[in-house]
Amino acid sequence: MTTTATAIPVPEQLPIETAQDPLPIGPEHFLNRELSWLEFNGRVLEEAEDETNPLLERLKFLSIFSGNLDEFMMVRLSGIRSQLRGDAEPEDQLPDTLSIQEQFHQAHARTHELVERQYRCLNELILPRLAEKGLRLLDPSDLTSEQQSFMNDFFHQTVYPVLTPMAIDPSHPTPHLRSRGLYVAALIEQKALRPGGPKKLLAVVQIPSVLPRLIRLPSNPEMYQYVLLDQFVGARLSQLFGGSDVTCWTTMRITRDSDLDIDGDQVLTDLSQAVEEGLRQLRHREVVRLEIAAGTDEKLLEHLRRPMQLLPQEIYQVPGLLDLTSLMEWHGLESFSQLRDEPFVARRPIGFEEGADFFRTIRKRDVLIHHPYETFHCVIEFLQQAAEDPDVLAIKQTLYRTGNESPIIRALIKAAENGKNVTAVVELLARFDELSNVTWARQLERAGVHVVYGFVTLKTHCKVTLVVRREGDKLRRYVHLGTGNYNAATAKIYTDFGLFTSRRRFGEDATALFNFLTGYARGHEWHRLAISPQDLHRRVLELIQREIVRAQTGIGGRIVAKLNALVDPEVITALYQASQAGVKIDLQVRGSCALRPGVPGISDNIRVTSVLDRFLEHSRLYLFGTGDDCELFLSSADWMPRNFRRRVEVMFPVLEPSIKKRFLTRIIPIQFDDNVKTREMLPDGKYRRVQRPDGVPPRRAQVSFLLEPPFVDATDHEALNR
Repeated sequence: MTTTATAIPVPEQLPIETAQDPLPIGPEHFLNRELSWLEFNGRVLEEAEDETNPLLERLKFLSIFSGNLDEFMMVRLSGIRSQLRGDAEPEDQLPDTLSIQEQFHQAHARTHELVERQYRCLNELILPRLAEKGLRLLDPSDLTSEQQSFMNDFFHQTVYPVLTPMAIDPSHPTPHLRSRGLYVAALIEQKALRPGGPKKLLAVVQIPSVLPRLIRLPSNPEMYQYVLLDQFVGARLSQLFGGSDVTCWTTMRITRDSDLDIDGDQVLTDLSQAVEEGLRQLRHREVVRLEIAAGTDEKLLEHLRRPMQLLPQEIYQVPGLLDLTSLMEWHGLESFSQLRDEPFVARRPIGFEEGADFFRTIRKRDVLIHHPYETFHCVIEFLQQAAEDPDVLAIKQTLYRTGNESPIIRALIKAAENGKNVTAVVELLARFDELSNVTWARQLERAGVHVVYGFVTLKTHCKVTLVVRREGDKLRRYVHLGTGNYNAATAKIYTDFGLFTSRRRFGEDATALFNFLTGYARGHEWHRLAISPQDLHRRVLELIQREIVRAQTGIGGRIVAKLNALVDPEVITALYQASQAGVKIDLQVRGSCALRPGVPGISDNIRVTSVLDRFLEHSRLYLFGTGDDCELFLSSADWMPRNFRRRVEVMFPVLEPSIKKRFLTRIIPIQFDDNVKTREMLPDGKYRRVQRPDGVPPRRAQVSFLLEPPFVDATDHEALNR
């Protein structure tokens, strides 16, 4: 009997044969994406609260929590706010039961709870202990006479000339406030009233970002004492507004809607110009959050709130310094290295030793790089060798987030200067990196690189490099495929996989992918790569269905997936159906997860965990099946509607036997056996730390990967040394 007992349509190509009717799947079986993301950021906060972490690492997690929350406000909550006002339609219609109003109110309520925890952690746990270690943040009133003299000189010589005091009245309208900019706001009262002017005024001073916010004070050489520039400016407002009394003042920070939306129908000529214009317009978007010092005078708060038209829940009164990302400066202080994680030196894979011929190694076998445990510098050297090799004819690469001072960009420029045919597909709409990518794209163009911006309506999110090399009377294609960005900085702190191969089918598919990106070419029959938006979604659903069939026929079914987000309703529905069929499913989802595990009759066979540790878990791997018949894939894509429908993504198989063995015997068991930094998801969407039974030794995946020796396949290694 064939049944489709579900509230969410199942694709027609995936009928499910069942021995009995499964329980129906409805909206109540899906968690809200935004609230699930807030639970992820709550786990980041837990790492700051965790006393087993070094003090400065805990401070780092507080900073990460703040940065994450900024992005959430600028993109996710701003989108909900727009829908609430009727100004926008939802990006994806997900099937959970919450209305837009409920999402808005519950998200803000949960955020207020988390922010309260964040500052309790900072003020009661971390700052006092850092002070004991000699790292202290002082109030301006606590400075010694020597420190006061130092700050007075610093203020008059360095700060005062840069500041612009702005009084607000009918002839001086409210100045434009920069999103995430830091300000001191005050109510001032003029002593000598000018003709026609009001006696009481609102005044604002922007704290210049060109000046250091944390100012180190002269003190005992073993002590590191700092004062906040904004606090010190606030204490000297009377000097800035001469002839006025400062009634009250506060520090403040606003967050604007910053989701850049480029209308494809309006881009008639140059996408880069459209992006730059869109970025300029972002400066004037609506304010979605006001952060202000706790205890701010109510009249001053009302003067600030009213023109911004903020709801009460959009105002965050903070008991401490605003914007904790500033404290990341302390994390890098050399004198406090004992308060950080121990440094490590990334390994090199066998055959990729410094000075090795990378092309020779890749011709013999595929090579896996596991970042950050194995160095990203191998990727850079591969491109550098390609740029200098006279037999390399062409280099093609996708670029999403490259970072500042990118060695990848320099290698591509060098290749172009050496006469190679170089193509860079630059994704201009990589969120918050748009301006940087426009700058890189123009620099590449000036060097002679053929720059393509991809598609207006599809983000090019895949990470692919293709090198075409002349070898004898033939051409050979070398391909690098990755789960993470071509970014040398983030590759040191994100976990990702990169695969090098010279297999013919991979090269053909990579060529077809670039032809699609640069020339809209279609019609290629994909052999190794699954591409979105063409067939990646269908392929994932087919693989899940195959495991359902195996379970129903008594062969057994197995799915293991590690990804950053799981919110696609069709994939979740298919996973529920797989669980109902008896497929054993292990999911490790770092961030948002709309699936409810462990629901009787629905997801009994699904376990969801999340690992938060020293490095950001960013890699995606998907395993379907057991034993010799299992298929293993790596991918740039999460299981989200946007990855399947609005991005160009790639999923690729692991075919090299030694690499597949490495995943099955080492990487996957270590990753999923962590009992120190793993949290398990409960059916209600909450998480709890995995409990380690008595007598079971601690197993921390990231530490295990740092300590493991290089993976050596004896036959390959001997061949390389002949």
